[in-house]
Amino acid sequence: PMQILTFLDGVVKVEETELKSRVGFLYPVLTHNISVFINGTRERDSGQYMCTVNVVDDVTSTGKNVGVINLTVLVPPATPTCQLHGDPAMGANITLSCASKKGKPSPTYQWQRTAPTLQVFFPPAQDRARGTLKLTNLSLDMSGVYICVAENQAGLAECSIVLEV
Repeated sequence: PMQILTFLDGVVKVEETELKSRVGFLYPVLTHNISVFINGTRERDSGQYMCTVNVVDDVTSTGKNVGVINLTVLVPPATPTCQLHGDPAMGANITLSCASKKGKPSPTYQWQRTAPTLQVFFPPAQDRARGTLKLTNLSLDMSGVYICVAENQAGLAECSIVLEV
């Protein structure tokens, strides 16, 4: 554990950590609410935070003066990369793939084909966890723009690919 913030003898001290310029008490400490804030959260701020309260001359039973909270900083998906695997010839099978290098939690992927023939794909052709779309027995009318949306609780991003059969 690393100490990041203290209040001792009426003085607030922010320790020398990467949080130094972004952390502090939300309210004046003597209001008895010792909530803290972290500005400009980053993925690496995720972790377990512990608050310990020790009052001079107070007899408390062990463990009742400690509060623990787990912080998970959500990260929206980065713009994914769309790729075509295989030879897009008549009657062939191909796979479209979509992958985002960042995202917490891991994004899910949804493929769709745009106008003039809007089409949403379902399993087993589409694997939402892996970001793949398998197209079999290609025909000319399968040509078009295919969009992949990567999404998690923090946001979404998309990429597209043109399929010419």
